[in-house]
Amino acid sequence: MTARTQLLDREVAKALSALSAAAKKGLGDPVVAELVMIRASQLNHCAFCLDMHLALARGNGEGEERLGLLAAWEEADLYDGRERAALALTEAMTVLTEGFVPDAVYEEAAVHFDDGELAHLIGLITVINSWNRLMVSRRVPPGGYTP
Repeated sequence: MTARTQLLDREVAKALSALSAAAKKGLGDPVVAELVMIRASQLNHCAFCLDMHLALARGNGEGEERLGLLAAWEEADLYDGRERAALALTEAMTVLTEGFVPDAVYEEAAVHFDDGELAHLIGLITVINSWNRLMVSRRVPPGGYTP
């Protein structure tokens, strides 16, 4: 197997980093942002991004119980309505099981996020899925992120 661990082109990484920063800033809640990025990374099996966003979540004060149960967030009574709506939208956009985001999922997110926040949340979900796909395709291993 050919090694593919070389990082991305500098300009591509710079553009994605700018999009990530803008989406996070507009969302305004670093905990929700990290939960979203961790959940998408779990679904996409991106070890590099999981490692990075778990560290960032811990740095923002997120607890181990909530991080450990994030893969089963629907069953765990540890997440508030806003977080649950963001996680449901993350799953719907990441997996696209139905080929689109179900109206009920989008409408629930719209209850918890104003128009601007919702636009930034969708941007954040889009960019983490892009990062995941780039890092997985390049087989970038975990452990390379330093805050």
